[in-house]
Amino acid sequence: MMMNSAVRLLDRAAGRWPARPAVEDEEQSLTYREYREVSRRVGSGLIRAGCQGRPVVVYLHKSVRMLTVFMGTMYAGGPYVPVDANIPLSRLEKIIDSVRPGAVVTDEGLAGKLEGLALQGARVCLYGDLAASETDEGAIDAAVDGVVDTDPIYVMYTSGSTGTPKGVTIPHRGILDYAVWVTETFGFDESTVMANQAAFYFDNSTFDIYGCLQCGGRLLLIPETLLLFPAKLPDYLREQEVTSIFWVPTVMIAVANSGALEGADLPALKNVAFCGEVMPNRALNVWRRCLPGRTYANLYGPTEITDVCCCYIVDRPFADSDPLPIGRACGNMRVVLLTEDGREAGVGEQGELCVIGTGVALGYWNAPELTAKVFTPNPLRPAFPERMYRTGDLACWNEEGLLLFLGRRDSQIKLRGHRIELGEIETAAMCVAGVENACALFDQERQEIVLFLESREQFVPRKFNLELKKYIPVYMLPGKIVTMEALPHTANDKIDRVALRRSLEEG
Repeated sequence: MMMNSAVRLLDRAAGRWPARPAVEDEEQSLTYREYREVSRRVGSGLIRAGCQGRPVVVYLHKSVRMLTVFMGTMYAGGPYVPVDANIPLSRLEKIIDSVRPGAVVTDEGLAGKLEGLALQGARVCLYGDLAASETDEGAIDAAVDGVVDTDPIYVMYTSGSTGTPKGVTIPHRGILDYAVWVTETFGFDESTVMANQAAFYFDNSTFDIYGCLQCGGRLLLIPETLLLFPAKLPDYLREQEVTSIFWVPTVMIAVANSGALEGADLPALKNVAFCGEVMPNRALNVWRRCLPGRTYANLYGPTEITDVCCCYIVDRPFADSDPLPIGRACGNMRVVLLTEDGREAGVGEQGELCVIGTGVALGYWNAPELTAKVFTPNPLRPAFPERMYRTGDLACWNEEGLLLFLGRRDSQIKLRGHRIELGEIETAAMCVAGVENACALFDQERQEIVLFLESREQFVPRKFNLELKKYIPVYMLPGKIVTMEALPHTANDKIDRVALRRSLEEG
């Protein structure tokens, strides 16, 4: 079977392990045969709705149903566009305007929220209707056969500095290669049980979804309510005999701080991987002390790469103040560090981390100018056009040939696994009545966003955030709001961010 589309992984898994449990949430569990059958019915319904080859916005709560729509969209030959079910409607409208989908798949509980939105001609398809469709095997096969591995598999929208989300477009080949690398690196097989924490609109989830499809493992969606009580997560891992987890450090820190790992008995757990933000060594050392003998892996990668591009298998203890490497490039990927003058950085020299390989995104959906700024030719290979992604992250090589992450060169941050453009928060704040100017900063020590407002009013933070939630997701809301009569300005009349940061440090 030629792997031109990632949905071929589901076809292969259903053929090899038809009766094995494939995916499970609080409401339902599907075997691989059932997973394929439901997904193909959804795909057939999308084709009948005129969506063959077109993007499909998936507007559902995180669930097994959401996964079947991802697969169904691929069976219909198009890319899926996952969105948060709690997304502000103004942001959802911007995404729909950008991607111009053939359909928005939702359920009866969410469909009412779409009324009055500009859907740009997209059909609203209810999940129940799609899942009840009659499978059109011929139409499905023709649609999948027409896909090439450089076609998009999904479009994932991230924060944009101007207030407009950016649609990162990943090719099938990126996922197919990544799934092979994941299974080989962590030794996944049909006995693998993965406990998924990441939201499906967050690219970390591809590790779980496609790692399991590649090896025939069982994917468990951790109940959302359970994630609110981190002390209970080790019991869940033991009861479900989970073998592998890939979580954001925020969750791992909460578990470590809860004390629940002390004396924890998790004999099945083999792999503990993490990504999305910097992992503090103090929390990592709690995990390694309480659960020794496991494979611990620090992964790195922006959304513009197929989840991750670097990996470091933690092979020694680290003091709290030591930098934890992000390692070396993953399979079929290459990393170069470029200095300000376009040279390749030497050992110990700071440079911008740039990525080359099959995992690099196709660009930003319907945004060629924005794409051209960061997806550029590799200046180190002038003899032929080699495309790379400039991450904006700074790094250096250490003496062992490992990459060390040094931070950002712009106003982008990572918080609780989410990539956030501070400029988008500022743009949203300017939409609130009474705000004359705004500046958002990130307090690294306290791990919170601080929003400075220029206004004659004194805002109550809780009420202000209720207004802000109309424009940005909850994870982007500031933890602290400071109101000033006038923001400080530099000599060239720009907001003096240095002065504001100094006030943070002094306060």
